[in-house]
Amino acid sequence: MSKLTHLNDKGQAHMVDVSGKGPTERTAMAEAIVRMRPETLAMVLEGSVAKGDVLAVARVAGIMAAKKTAELIPLCHPLPISGVTVLCEPDEADSIIRVLATVRVTGNTGVEMEALTAASIAALTIYDMLKAVERGISVEAVRLMAKDGGKSGSYRAEEPAQAPARHAALRRASAVQVKARRARASVTVKEIMPEAPQRKNVADAAGKRDAMRRFMQARGLTAHAWARDAGMAVGVLYSFLHGRSHALSKAEEQKLALAAGVDPEDLYRG
Repeated sequence: MSKLTHLNDKGQAHMVDVSGKGPTERTAMAEAIVRMRPETLAMVLEGSVAKGDVLAVARVAGIMAAKKTAELIPLCHPLPISGVTVLCEPDEADSIIRVLATVRVTGNTGVEMEALTAASIAALTIYDMLKAVERGISVEAVRLMAKDGGKSGSYRAEEPAQAPARHAALRRASAVQVKARRARASVTVKEIMPEAPQRKNVADAAGKRDAMRRFMQARGLTAHAWARDAGMAVGVLYSFLHGRSHALSKAEEQKLALAAGVDPEDLYRG
């Protein structure tokens, strides 16, 4: 186990001196889940909540929170944040709102706490906007989804080992669908388009993102459902699609390709 840097030789808490580190570009993404009754989520989607636009207010609250992190977490450094993005993604199937907060900085230390604070406060703001409708709303699974930059390099969260039973059932159903799609694709290629020319792979990062978006649109895929079927963190896919990370790992590409019933290189054929 590595030494806790926030404790000095006497075991006392202190702010870490980062003056010896060179400034580098760093990003972090955090997630929070807000779970509610389906009828409560329906009010959010319909825009009929008395306090106003729930998701818009939550996004602004998350951005403000990221900028105030050093004032809320005692040992955090004040950072010159260069960008904050807060997404609030409703999921009617699970009756949740998934908050994804991404923070970027060029500095001497990372922005994990800023991302976690942004996600947490955005989620709490959703609760505040809806508590008159439903007191039993819960804020769950606040966690770091991804980080890049700094001495420790990159990190990607994995899906929990014990996924809810519903998610497991969806994945089993998805596996059956994948086999069916592969069988149909095989027949199509052999019997209908035996000599169809392959389109050129897109090499640059921006081109890959655009090609993947076209791939998703052509197949009716949503980022949340596709990542869930692939058994990977949805934040990783969102991060790539929105330009907050430059590339997916080979393992992540393979998971997505398997869930879509294609080869990994097909993901970027625009």
